[in-house]
Amino acid sequence: MRESAERFSAGSGKELRGNIRVSRVGLLPIEKPAGVEVTCGDGMVDVSGPKGGLGVPYDARLLDIVIDERQVRVVRKSEEKRVRALHGLIRTLVANAVKGVTEGFQRRLDVFGVGYRAEAQGQQLTLHVGFSQPVVYQVPEGIQVVLENPQGGAQARIVVSGIDKQQVGQAAADIRQTRKPEPYKGKGIRYENEVIHWKAGKTAVG
Repeated sequence: MRESAERFSAGSGKELRGNIRVSRVGLLPIEKPAGVEVTCGDGMVDVSGPKGGLGVPYDARLLDIVIDERQVRVVRKSEEKRVRALHGLIRTLVANAVKGVTEGFQRRLDVFGVGYRAEAQGQQLTLHVGFSQPVVYQVPEGIQVVLENPQGGAQARIVVSGIDKQQVGQAAADIRQTRKPEPYKGKGIRYENEVIHWKAGKTAVG
């Protein structure tokens, strides 16, 4: 019996078409939880849920969005390389939007350094991180910043949350950038569980 040209490589997460490996992420349906509404039109997938709404733009010439009662599927219209790549990307963005409007996203940062501290009030985060003046970070619209009890010897823990995964990640990166962790004593702002590549100080080297 002739072997099918379309098959999956066991354990690789890749679809085999002939001798070409293609990500199969785009082929996976997106579960639509209760309370989530998904519509599409004019090149935009609109997702709304308990936490808010998001829009994901897509190229309707290259992809179809199929919506039923329980699932959303992204279907590509050709096997061109760029369409296959876009297929997986749009599927991931729509899945993130569904998760965002139901569960939301969070990124935690830990502040290390003697005398370092953080204060959150409204849409402003004030960071006392070793400069002559405190750094005031204006929290973007759609992002919330709160403080939690510090963990693991940190002086403060900052929690960045929102429904847009990319926006949450960017806000966390901007906060970390105000005082990136230095590699000798680790002072600064780190992502939760961030691995620091330590360097020996001059005394230790000597």
